[in-house]
Amino acid sequence: MIDTEGASAATAAGVSIPAMGDGELEARVARLSCWRGRVTPEPLGGGLSNKNFTVVDGGEKFVVRLGVDVPEHNLLRRTEIQCSRAAAEAGFSPALVHAEPGALVFRFVAGRTFTAEDVRQDANLERIVALVRRIHVTMPRFVSGPPPLFWVFHAIRDYARGLVAGGSRLAADMARLVESADALERAVGPVELRFAHNDLLAANLIDDGERLWLIDWEYGGYNSPLFDLGNLASNNELAAAQAEWVLAAYDGKTPDDARRRAYHAMTAASLLREAMWSLVQELHSKLPIDYVAYSDDYLGRFARAWEHFRQDEAA
Repeated sequence: MIDTEGASAATAAGVSIPAMGDGELEARVARLSCWRGRVTPEPLGGGLSNKNFTVVDGGEKFVVRLGVDVPEHNLLRRTEIQCSRAAAEAGFSPALVHAEPGALVFRFVAGRTFTAEDVRQDANLERIVALVRRIHVTMPRFVSGPPPLFWVFHAIRDYARGLVAGGSRLAADMARLVESADALERAVGPVELRFAHNDLLAANLIDDGERLWLIDWEYGGYNSPLFDLGNLASNNELAAAQAEWVLAAYDGKTPDDARRRAYHAMTAASLLREAMWSLVQELHSKLPIDYVAYSDDYLGRFARAWEHFRQDEAA
């Protein structure tokens, strides 16, 4: 999904929160029970689907992420809290220092938020793939409670039902898109489960000059590692050779044809899921953002990936 760009440790995706005025939101942040004294919340710029604030309290800086459960996206804040705490304990994300209904408070990370261009630099891409591999292996040691799960093909089918019921401008296309997703799911085949981030946008990576941090765990959960890899490649528009390198570097060997086919299928599914996320935003978001253009961009990118996938299948 479209996300925040800024040197921060949190983003927010609750589509109902921004319906409040900025003054009301600032007052909400100032009233949080965690502060040791009077605070003056400062809006964190760059948010396209959220409202975030920075707060200095007792000489320390924090990021406040406002968000509620979002049924349209199957988002549960309890899952985000669960994953955020595990990621912080594992050393991948800044600490979640306070949580209450509608608000999460994270320690601020001073650093540069990546852009897609940053991700496409070879040296950075090597660091990111190594980070993703460590996350997949390490996170299960730190996650407590009921295991969260993210399966892109369920998300696509669920979005399709909601888009038809909601009268989306592309409701008539949903049956065709779901059929495409079903074919991609068959191509993926059996999977190994790893604990994945599932939202590898450039803006979720922060470089503090010494290390990379990965933030925004609201979609975190057990998944095929191929989704994170395909998500990384598709969201950041990696060149074909770079996308192939990502899979080989992650696996530590040259993938066989079946592995490559599954990877390409996941990459295409990631594009379709992002497009459908945006179509849902068209129906429900109150923000003055051109989600139509975003949806159409991802649908065009999915169409190209789908055609490439079909050609590979026919070969």
